[in-house]
Amino acid sequence: QVQLVESGGGLVQAGDSLRLSCAASGRTISDYTMGWFRQAPGKEREHVASITWSGEDYADSVKGRFTISRDNAKNTVFLQMNSLKLEDTAIYYCAFGSRRATIARFYDYWGQGTQVTVSS
Repeated sequence: QVQLVESGGGLVQAGDSLRLSCAASGRTISDYTMGWFRQAPGKEREHVASITWSGEDYADSVKGRFTISRDNAKNTVFLQMNSLKLEDTAIYYCAFGSRRATIARFYDYWGQGTQVTVSS
């Protein structure tokens, strides 16, 4: 069993930065894939970024603005979000999986989510 706890969400203005954290317990994240997904009201959950031993993947909409990283010693994954836009407003979820993937159904464990709201 893996537990994931996200933090760092909040209300920011367009152009601001925010860093999300996801603390994992139950497994060592360095051996697995960690991903960030988001879901806006009325929309499907979408992949934002993911990291595994073989590399990182980003959604086209966040490339150049968001960076995923992890601290294996703290068993924590981060999502640095810069130049935030109104359309980045969503609930952001951390996810744990056993394979490199950008599709939600390939992830086995999920956090409870953290709200990110970007205002003009």
